[in-house]
Amino acid sequence: MNINSDLTQPAKVFFNVSTWTPSPLKGVSRKMLERDGDEFAATPTTLVVYEPNSVFTNHVHTGGEEFLVLEGVFGDEHGEYPVGTYKRNPVGTEHAPIVKDGCMIIVKLGQFQDGDDQDVEINTANQAFIQDEKRDAVQYQSLHAFKQEVVRLERWARNSHITLDNPGGIEVLVVAGELNHQGEVYSKFDWLRLPVGEALDITTTADDCVVWIKMGHHSYRL
Repeated sequence: MNINSDLTQPAKVFFNVSTWTPSPLKGVSRKMLERDGDEFAATPTTLVVYEPNSVFTNHVHTGGEEFLVLEGVFGDEHGEYPVGTYKRNPVGTEHAPIVKDGCMIIVKLGQFQDGDDQDVEINTANQAFIQDEKRDAVQYQSLHAFKQEVVRLERWARNSHITLDNPGGIEVLVVAGELNHQGEVYSKFDWLRLPVGEALDITTTADDCVVWIKMGHHSYRL
């Protein structure tokens, strides 16, 4: 299975026109954002929905796991993670997801750099946004940084022009609001990926736009 696996090319997935694919486990379905391989692809990026009272078998994160809870409450034997929780499970950790009331997450597997062994858990709903000193229309929450990789939650002011240089790749998931990129409107849970060197250049609409954004993480995968 090959879906948006060429990091030298831009990619986009619109939530409302993409389809859910059942996983091998009952009650768990996925929308593939990027994948190169079969069920055990090494470095997939996926939207995953868990129906109420669903479980996932215990598994080891051989390449690390990173996820953001988009709806509901995700859980495992270590605790519960409400909507807005950003979590990083380093290489070698393991867990067995247990979801009582249903949830949706975006998850990236197998993409940790060597030496990135920080266990991260941030409830963004309880963390304040900070004004970006270099971009007037941008506020942010810092989620993770390691070498050239930066992960943030950003809030872009309404009716604004947002630009960002791209020396190492950019990936954006819309969490709230809308943005316009090259004449196309991206709404809640739409996903956009830009290759190294292609600057981000978007405009926001009448409402503030909140995005989960990763930068610099393609340069070590190319």
